[in-house]
Amino acid sequence: MDEKKVIFSGIQPSGELTLGSYFGAIKNWVELSKEYSCYYCIVDMHAITSRQNPAELRRHTLEQLAQYIACGLDPKDNTIFIQSHVSAHAELAWVMNCYAMYGELSRMTQFKDKSAKNEDNINAGLFTYPVLMAADILLYQTDLVPVGEDQKQHVELTRDIAQRFNGVYGEVFRVPQPFIPKVGARIMSLTSPENKMSKSDKDPGGCIYLMQKPEEIMRSFKRAVTDSETVVKYDPENKRGVSNLMTIYASATGKSYSEIEKEFEGKGYGEFKPAVGEAVVERLRPIREEAERLIKDKAYLESVYREGAERAARTAYKTLRKVYKKVGFVEK
Repeated sequence: MDEKKVIFSGIQPSGELTLGSYFGAIKNWVELSKEYSCYYCIVDMHAITSRQNPAELRRHTLEQLAQYIACGLDPKDNTIFIQSHVSAHAELAWVMNCYAMYGELSRMTQFKDKSAKNEDNINAGLFTYPVLMAADILLYQTDLVPVGEDQKQHVELTRDIAQRFNGVYGEVFRVPQPFIPKVGARIMSLTSPENKMSKSDKDPGGCIYLMQKPEEIMRSFKRAVTDSETVVKYDPENKRGVSNLMTIYASATGKSYSEIEKEFEGKGYGEFKPAVGEAVVERLRPIREEAERLIKDKAYLESVYREGAERAARTAYKTLRKVYKKVGFVEK
């Protein structure tokens, strides 16, 4: 029997999980876990490149774990863990720093974007965090990394670092491929559809959260930006707002764009926007209710993240030991 291919992915616990995180990542993770060996991480070490309130970071980390499970990620079928619980991530990141080039890191578009947003705190971690991301991926001999288009550059850097290291020391790392899902890979802001839906959105109405109350979700969809026409038609070049709402509706209902166009033929945005809101409310309701139940069960969550870290560490340290031997460190 062929060995299952390995998938690694993670999300920062720097705030509430968004609808974009769910439709763009977690929903696809659930499907992938049926045919791949999956490592899903809560990347708390990445989160501290910008200042975090410690109590909130701990709360968001545990809530995110509960939401992962509530979204359908079974801890028995997936290795779910907290990044800081497996010290091999930080250890491999240092070695990989020595095989990543300054020029490569300075070309990262996310570094430029984040520097502009964090002018008072452009720290070294912000500059080198793609190297930590490379270590996250390479530790597990990952085949595929589910990413949005905006993270593809980081996977390319990971491939470059892996190939550079392998070129010196032989086949130590598996060279990963980016895996970009088709529908729902990029959910945009409801108020500025030219930007990705993000928890850092300055307009709170632009972002929907997994744990949000149904009435707040409906309010945001009714206020969502559309255009001066009234036609529900998928045209991402000229009708960004409407096309974004169609992507969300397609992700929530499983309908195709042509089916949605047919469903709302002759109907205006006054009917379409609440319909999208309702579909999202119903899709998120069981997730929110299950996550609320799990958050109260601290002992269960602790058992999940401890077991996940143990399982992840077994694989991670196998890779790290090989790397340490190759670079010439004396064995402990």
